[in-house]
Amino acid sequence: MPGNVDLLLTAGNVITAGGFKKEAARGEAMRKLEIIEDGAVAVRGEKIIEVGPREKVLEKIAKETAHTFIHAPGMTLTPGFVDPHTHSVFGGFREDEFALRISGIPYMEILKEGGGILETVRATRKTSKDELLEKSRKVLDRILLNGTTTVEIKSGYGLDLENEVKMLEVIDQLQKEHPVDIIPTFLGAHALPEEYAGRSDDFIDYMKDEVLPYVAERKLARFCDVFCEEGVFSVEQSRRLLRKAKELGLEIRFHADEMVSLGGAELAAELGAASADHLLEISLAGMEKMATADVTATLLPATPFTLMKDKYAPAREMIDRHVPLALASDFNPGSCPTHSIPLIMTLACLKMKMTPEEAFIAVTINAAHSLGLGEDVGSIEPGKQADLVLFDVPNHRFIPYYYGINLVDTVVKKGKIIVEKGCFKEG
Repeated sequence: MPGNVDLLLTAGNVITAGGFKKEAARGEAMRKLEIIEDGAVAVRGEKIIEVGPREKVLEKIAKETAHTFIHAPGMTLTPGFVDPHTHSVFGGFREDEFALRISGIPYMEILKEGGGILETVRATRKTSKDELLEKSRKVLDRILLNGTTTVEIKSGYGLDLENEVKMLEVIDQLQKEHPVDIIPTFLGAHALPEEYAGRSDDFIDYMKDEVLPYVAERKLARFCDVFCEEGVFSVEQSRRLLRKAKELGLEIRFHADEMVSLGGAELAAELGAASADHLLEISLAGMEKMATADVTATLLPATPFTLMKDKYAPAREMIDRHVPLALASDFNPGSCPTHSIPLIMTLACLKMKMTPEEAFIAVTINAAHSLGLGEDVGSIEPGKQADLVLFDVPNHRFIPYYYGINLVDTVVKKGKIIVEKGCFKEG
């Protein structure tokens, strides 16, 4: 193994999430979390070159010099988290809506009255590109400090050509300048804008025939999304838009069966979507079709928690039926103002009865596969990108158990130490 080791890390536990490089873990395999006690990881450049028990790794690199050495015998080293569903670029916030929901006004009623997503649309349209960039940089900094190293970001608060492109161009600029890897998604059909009130078919045609081709031609997004929900966009409207996206070369993932069992999961299977998200009201037929079609179910437990719902997505049934399952934050200014993946893991365990091991797989390798990145990130294996997080905890179960506190000590992104002792590394 010629050449020096740029970075060597040793830890009391190394959680590799390995063994699923080609496809997501399913069923009982989601509980088979590979853990190496007294483990080590060696990095050269941006890649992991060795991982295993500390003594074996040290033997393999015995003749090499490690430029940087981190020894953390009481800590736990994990892959960087992958968050495959966020709305991290937006104007304004919606703290007033928080108070409205507490008073008993439902989320969909707030939306019907011109609030919710539409309030953020108005704020985003008024916000300049430079202002969005500045705000979004701060959001990504906080995301990275919490251990997330890869994140999907959707547009969807513009709802017209000018402002959807503005958002996607901000996302593109963030990709170029921020350490976090970003996957852009076009969500032009996130809600019906006020200027199209009562004309949802016309709006879908506008998105399909004018905005989507512009986005695809300029390669501003990898995925296309739509809010397929009763009172928003129907299954047929969603099908028309998503088929067009596939024709134009975009992959698809979309909001499905969140409030009503509308058939979104079945549509995801029909179209070969990468992911169907939310799924609180998924049918058994939808689960079976998603499992057969290899469509990932991306579950967002912090959203029903924020909306004070009693019902959560049926994660246990999906796992038992071998649906590939990922978790995500759904970070947005209204229905889910958090980007803490450890908190998402806590809610997945407490509210959806997932085991800590299943939750860990769901925010690492399975989340990576839902974005088409499973061969590059999401686990600690030789040849993969060196995205690593060192937690100041003795084992992986502490991460969802000891909640509400940021337990991240160190973040390594593409082989470089970005966060050290819980703060951004100077220089």
